[in-house]
Amino acid sequence: MSSIRPIIVIAGIGNGSGTGAATARVFAKTGYRVALIARNADHLNKVVTELTQAGGEAAAFPIPGYSYGAVTSVVENIRKYQWPSGGKSEIRVGLWNTGAGVWKGFLDVTEQDLQTVIILAFQENEVDALGKRGTLLFTGATASIRGNVTTSAFAAGKFALRALSQSLNKEFGKQNIHAIIDGGILTDLSLSRRSDPQASKEWQENANIRLDPESIGKAYFYLASQDKSSWTWELDLRPAHEKW
Repeated sequence: MSSIRPIIVIAGIGNGSGTGAATARVFAKTGYRVALIARNADHLNKVVTELTQAGGEAAAFPIPGYSYGAVTSVVENIRKYQWPSGGKSEIRVGLWNTGAGVWKGFLDVTEQDLQTVIILAFQENEVDALGKRGTLLFTGATASIRGNVTTSAFAAGKFALRALSQSLNKEFGKQNIHAIIDGGILTDLSLSRRSDPQASKEWQENANIRLDPESIGKAYFYLASQDKSSWTWELDLRPAHEKW
């Protein structure tokens, strides 16, 4: 690590059991400072406490919503933030992990539903030893590569997210951008959707049938650590037994 400490900005952590929080843990262990953005302050503070107690540096930045103005403002606050251990920092990685599933037929989709899945993002600065100014990561979904009968709003947002990440990758060639994820992720929410105790137990214990948040976080760290001579265009993650 150089004298300038890298910061990873993670937007969207849910209740702390999914991809956002797991990625925060992975990067914190490598020396990154972690800036967490979410609408639920309690969830933010829970993850920050966990990271700091484990020896990492983390700060919570609650946000009322993911409008352009709110995101721009909170990123500026992160740039100006004085970390307790002092020293200089730069935003080096941004993970856009926000999203909400909208599972409806097209005629039942409301304007508010579409606003819920609109994607906004941000970028970084200064060339490092690996030849890049920063890494901007987007968490996709199966819906970013194919639609389904109840995913008209959700897939529209995820397709747009994928197109945005590809366009940014083309326009800002010094940045390595994005990942596609296909398959269910092991979280508290995914467990709660399984009413059958046996099915819930298998979902939790069988790594062949679902994605593990920490494994996704490790894949994101791999993307952020790549040399410029070998950047990944898209990373397609799926469990071994995913039915695709």
